[in-house]
Amino acid sequence: MIDKFTLLAVGLFISLKQMIKTVRGGLILCVFIFLSGIVNAQTITISAKVIDKETKEPLPFASIGIKSRPIGTITNLQGEFDFHIPIEFRNDVLVVNMLGYQPYEVPAWTVTENRNIIEMTKSTQFLEEVVVSDSLRGGEILTIALGRIEQNYPMKPFLMDGFYRDIKEVGGTYVSLLEAAVKIFDEDYKAPRNKFKLRERVALQEVRRSLGYENKFTAYFDEGNLLEDILLHNNIRYRQFPEEEIFFKGMVREKDSYYNGHQVYVISQRYDYDLVIYIDKVNYAIVRLEYENDEQEVIRKRRGLVSKFVNIKRIIDFKSYDGKFYLNYLTLDSKINWYDSRTDELAFETQLHQQLLINKVYPNTNEYIGTTEKMKNYGLQYQDLRYNKEFWDNYNVIKESPLDRKIINDLEKEISLDKQFRNKRN
Repeated sequence: MIDKFTLLAVGLFISLKQMIKTVRGGLILCVFIFLSGIVNAQTITISAKVIDKETKEPLPFASIGIKSRPIGTITNLQGEFDFHIPIEFRNDVLVVNMLGYQPYEVPAWTVTENRNIIEMTKSTQFLEEVVVSDSLRGGEILTIALGRIEQNYPMKPFLMDGFYRDIKEVGGTYVSLLEAAVKIFDEDYKAPRNKFKLRERVALQEVRRSLGYENKFTAYFDEGNLLEDILLHNNIRYRQFPEEEIFFKGMVREKDSYYNGHQVYVISQRYDYDLVIYIDKVNYAIVRLEYENDEQEVIRKRRGLVSKFVNIKRIIDFKSYDGKFYLNYLTLDSKINWYDSRTDELAFETQLHQQLLINKVYPNTNEYIGTTEKMKNYGLQYQDLRYNKEFWDNYNVIKESPLDRKIINDLEKEISLDKQFRNKRN
């Protein structure tokens, strides 16, 4: 998948079929914040739901954090989150950020009782204006941004705590779930010699998986290390942009927007795929990249079947801490269909959903992931550890939502997920 995706992402004649729309409307943060009590005398849990003020629609992937602290989480598809924070942070400022909205900030403890509904202000001041304030073109903005990567991103060793999830779907039915708590180490954001070779070192902390990984259809998915695969889709880290002038000339400047408290440039390109890049207007940091492609092409053959790439969607989002931008989350959804090699008739459809959330950053660290700690380069499903329920109960993950009930129902047809996680093979 990475080779196919990269070729599509950095080809000379790439462009957008459909402009990705900026979120519109006001916002209400319907908060039913509560302190769930002290967990091991160390943490408290804040729970909330983020919805659109006008449409009442949930806002997925809103960033949640504590101001000036290197921890955070994101909302799920229903706009909900559970945020486990150290108890000493209870008097710190809770921050909610969403593209197209002004940030919401309030001391965490004040939201527990008196603010059941919190209204956030849409950044109409910037969203409605026509771009006339300066003459920079889309390609020029991107050129400046790429030239400032080493200024805007960490150039000293850093460590990140992350939550990884992948879900495999066949013909509309979810067949497997894997989740992992990981530590990710990187030296810096210098341009790599090889854009497709992983530079980060990853150590697995905890892994849990459903028994569906033994389903016969899982053999039709990539059985390599999917966590390595998603990390290699960080175009900014790996400089996966074409260098030819025609690519930069094809970048179109859209209306400016607002993100993480700053005005941002919005640039796009439209040919065989959809690409939108958000760039901070103050320091020219790339804060977000959205990509979608639905071009069909044969990938491989297996057991009399031929697989064809159908669609891929990806979002890369960054968050600022202590003057540098670190990965906030990365999502990757890919769809591959399998056809009879003789008749070319559709046999079945597969989809792979991957998410990587960074929930804590350790900048300028002396800690290093050594060879013995580093995860193996084969599939995570073969590296799982014994299920540690207490650990997962207190770890910042992407909160389960009602939309996830179908996934759970599909996976629990024979036995509960908790029992699957506890299975001796884990």
